[in-house]
Amino acid sequence: MQIAHLGHSAVLVQTDGARILIDPGNLSDAWHDLTDLDAVLVTHQHPDHLDPAALPALLRANPKARLIVEPSIRTASESGDLDLPGADALAPDDQTAIGDVLVTAVGGAHAVIHPDIPRIGNVGYVLRSEGEPNLFHPGDSYAVAPGGVDVVAVPLYGPWGALRETVDFARSVAAPEGFGIHDGLLNERGLGLVMGRVRDMTPTNLVDLRGGELRTF
Repeated sequence: MQIAHLGHSAVLVQTDGARILIDPGNLSDAWHDLTDLDAVLVTHQHPDHLDPAALPALLRANPKARLIVEPSIRTASESGDLDLPGADALAPDDQTAIGDVLVTAVGGAHAVIHPDIPRIGNVGYVLRSEGEPNLFHPGDSYAVAPGGVDVVAVPLYGPWGALRETVDFARSVAAPEGFGIHDGLLNERGLGLVMGRVRDMTPTNLVDLRGGELRTF
């Protein structure tokens, strides 16, 4: 499995039989020109994970790509609030196959930002392919820790998370390898601090995948 971090929470996953983009949001443009995608997965409808202005152009450039989303996103598309025709919803615990990759949705709710801010839906995605490591992208939630994860995408900072929660999440998933995501609001000093703590305090070897290069796991 090859993985590239394309800014903030956008992640490109490539196996022998599939090329999948997760969370193309508006804090990054490194994913705008991707082609040959088999699927685009979206964990929730916040614009830093789903860029409503740029995503339609990406889908036009990838006409064979399936758009798989957290269920409330399809509801918003059907009501006209989002322009995402043809989106398929994947509810928690449901699965779908994309080439040689089995995608399982987990979780269901976004982390609490503040009690006065209504919570929205959020699904994490576990990607499994025979002979490849299992990858977990949680979206914006630390609440779920699937078993058997080999590589975890660790959200490093958000208005809904503190360092103690980041560390506890990585400990609970206990993946041997990982990389940081959700880092678009961190400066270099903050990034180094959080990544260092995760490396020192959890069983996960956290690597910096910024730059968009595909890395083999």
